[in-house]
Amino acid sequence: MIDLGYSLSPRFPDPPQTDYRSADVRALRRDLFCGDVYLEADGQDLSTAWGWVPVLDFAWALCDIAEHLDADPAGSRSATVQTSELDFTESTELLRFARRFGWVEIHADWVDGPPAAVRHAELRREARDFLQDVLADLVDLHPGLGDNPAVWTLQSRYPRV
Repeated sequence: MIDLGYSLSPRFPDPPQTDYRSADVRALRRDLFCGDVYLEADGQDLSTAWGWVPVLDFAWALCDIAEHLDADPAGSRSATVQTSELDFTESTELLRFARRFGWVEIHADWVDGPPAAVRHAELRREARDFLQDVLADLVDLHPGLGDNPAVWTLQSRYPRV
């Protein structure tokens, strides 16, 4: 089981002059919507508590990773380990993913203990749902964001499963 959530940080608000309609991909991924991500997988808490994680970037990257882990043509029948990492730009911490057969092990550098294990199909579904939920919330907070072409592309690239 995997559970994803987030909170935006009041310590790192978006600049008030931000034009969300024309914000470029770099700004959307790195500069805006900072906070923390809540990630529980296989009963382990892999959440961040730093306050500066770009939430939209995390959701976007998690969807990219789920797709990357599915690159082997044999899919869930493959014994070859597919790996990927999600790095946090303001620190050396990594969230590491390793898929073998239909299972993905998730290890957070900042958490002691064995990696969590989730089914790949569940990771993909939850990552896409999380991204769509984050986008819906952010568009509610910043109506101009819904008119941003990069957001349209993102929404169509990773629809709910």
